[in-house]
Amino acid sequence: MKRIHLIVLLWAFVQAGYTQTFKKEEIANWQAQAQRVTIIRDTWGVPHIYGKTDADAVFGFLYAQCEDDFPRVELNYITSMGRLAEVEGEEKLYHDLRQRLFYDTLMAEEIYKQSPAWLKRLCNAFADGVNYYLHTHPEVKPKLIKRFQPWMPFLFSEGSIGGDIESISVNRIKEFYGTGHVPEKEEQSDQEPEPRGSNGFAIAPALSASGNALLLINPHTSFYFRPETHVVSEEGLNAYGAVTWGQFFIYQGFNEYCGWMHTSSQADVIDEFLETIVHKQDSDFYKHGNALKAIQTKKIVLAYKNGNTKSYKEFTGRFTHHGPVIGKQNEKWISVALMVEPLKALTQSFQRTKAKGYADYQKIMELKANSSNNTVFADRDGNIAYWHGNFIPRRNPSFDWSKPVDGSNPETDWKGLHDVSEIVQSLNPANGWIQNCNSTPFTLAGKYSPDKRKFPTYMAPDAQNARGINAERVLDREKKYTLDKLIAAANDPYLAGFENLLPALIKAYDTSDKTMYADLKEPIEILRTWNMNYGKESVGAALAMYWGAELRQKVFSRVPQGSSQLDIISYMTHQTTPEEKLAALRTVVSEFTRDFGKWNVAWGEVNRFQRLTGNINETFDDTKPSLPVASASSFWGSLAAFGSRKYPGTNKMYGYVGNSFVAVVEFGKTIKAKSVLAGGNSNNPQSPYFTNQAELYSNGQFKDVWFYKKDVEAHAARKYKPGK
Repeated sequence: MKRIHLIVLLWAFVQAGYTQTFKKEEIANWQAQAQRVTIIRDTWGVPHIYGKTDADAVFGFLYAQCEDDFPRVELNYITSMGRLAEVEGEEKLYHDLRQRLFYDTLMAEEIYKQSPAWLKRLCNAFADGVNYYLHTHPEVKPKLIKRFQPWMPFLFSEGSIGGDIESISVNRIKEFYGTGHVPEKEEQSDQEPEPRGSNGFAIAPALSASGNALLLINPHTSFYFRPETHVVSEEGLNAYGAVTWGQFFIYQGFNEYCGWMHTSSQADVIDEFLETIVHKQDSDFYKHGNALKAIQTKKIVLAYKNGNTKSYKEFTGRFTHHGPVIGKQNEKWISVALMVEPLKALTQSFQRTKAKGYADYQKIMELKANSSNNTVFADRDGNIAYWHGNFIPRRNPSFDWSKPVDGSNPETDWKGLHDVSEIVQSLNPANGWIQNCNSTPFTLAGKYSPDKRKFPTYMAPDAQNARGINAERVLDREKKYTLDKLIAAANDPYLAGFENLLPALIKAYDTSDKTMYADLKEPIEILRTWNMNYGKESVGAALAMYWGAELRQKVFSRVPQGSSQLDIISYMTHQTTPEEKLAALRTVVSEFTRDFGKWNVAWGEVNRFQRLTGNINETFDDTKPSLPVASASSFWGSLAAFGSRKYPGTNKMYGYVGNSFVAVVEFGKTIKAKSVLAGGNSNNPQSPYFTNQAELYSNGQFKDVWFYKKDVEAHAARKYKPGK
């Protein structure tokens, strides 16, 4: 017991070794640094941070983020440190264990110590900016982290929504390291979730009215996951775009030379290995070729909230040379290999924001530490480009890497990483445009796309989807793009997912006994004439969207596991009976009549944007003000994605995921850009920036971006120093 208590005390010292108060000397240093920083809030509330050095800019950058939404900043680091159970209770223990199998604070501290001086300065400024905010805002009560440390960014070095670790099943970890009982179902496993992802379009000068390259930046995330920010220093930093709360680099955005849009990639960067375990003399070994290798172990002590007290649980993490053990299949253990390169990842994430064009950006990608993203790119020299992934392990292509492989066979070991020149990519295709919508890269430039036969399957297993089909159709239409025309393309209302599915419903009705479906005559006629475009006033869109969702949920359990979006739609079209299709429509008609007193409801009546509290888990209320939204689920091909659903006590559906920060950029001698953000930058309902962009957002409209300081100052609502 003494050893356990000692571990707990050491753990508490390392994890919570933050003083409750700040020293006079460090406060004086923060105050001095604040004098080298200016924050200008423009009329939309977007913070433009100006610092003498990159570190000064980062100091102001984090201070401004905390002003807008400190709870999200803190939550991201609570999660990345594996301490969520301390806030949310025992049910999050295995989420924390999953994190701590790959990352821990001691590792982060060591990496920080070994970092180059320039990066240490940025990490110091990160911590100082947040801590100065806490010092100057004593009314803010952190849930857990009372002092931020400069090593924390190495636990959260890449800005994707749901990093690689989140693809690992918590329930499998719980089953292996916990009680061993069969776990409960994963969240949402009983229904098809709203797809997440992003769109990126790049337009070459040949298709641009101005002769300049254009870029669409269109991430699809949970709302309020990223704010809109501009950060500038006298050391060459001048980046505008979306930042993941708590990070000190612009994740998706642009500078005066180039722009980068990340879309979620399905490039295989995570592999599972079936380990053959041998128990020998009270120790565990695993086979690797003709050798037996010892299973490595590590004690992991986790704290969790237990009522009003804190309790602790000790685990023994197990590891092979492939990576941590995360589950079991029959008698074999499953280890997992994925990218754990915090120093390279953080370096790449920041340095790309200072890239001066294609060659510079390509050089930064040689770090090969961006594991979850594709990149759509454009620059001032007129280049447009695409890379499918970045961190791509080199493997023996004779194995099926979509499934766990035999870890005892040395031929399944990773053979280093592919050079950037070897991954799927495109530079200046002859058609003049590039698109990626989380779809296959082999249609990214029409007939000028990369040749699928030249690459191993594991490099780009991504399927086509309805957004990808729609993007190709839209981009082929225009020959002289402007920013406004690019916005129109990004908001194209056509829903390609209904092209075959809707005629199947019409056929089911036309070949049915009409006396049995007399109540569906008028709804069917509406759908027969519907142009498959979304629109606020469209009754056809409402019927189709609800009908599609209803049928999708009915057949979800029957669809083969791992099916793509188009496979699911094909199954709904061809593998459901006419009676199932018509019954789903009847359910929708009844639902509309029950909830709204009529079946012919317009899409904008039920598809709404609402922001009431600013809490991380937002609440919704039909009796409170909300705005109609025309766009729809990306599942059906809506490029401007708006995932909405009902909530407890609501009849209307409210958006929660999809278009968040969206921007279009023109790279000429001067930058021209427009953008829109879901709701606004602030999480405070009393702030003028809480929902000040909501009406623009709901109408698919964009505001002008103020990139140059003279324009920022001309549209300034407030100019101040941190702490003032």
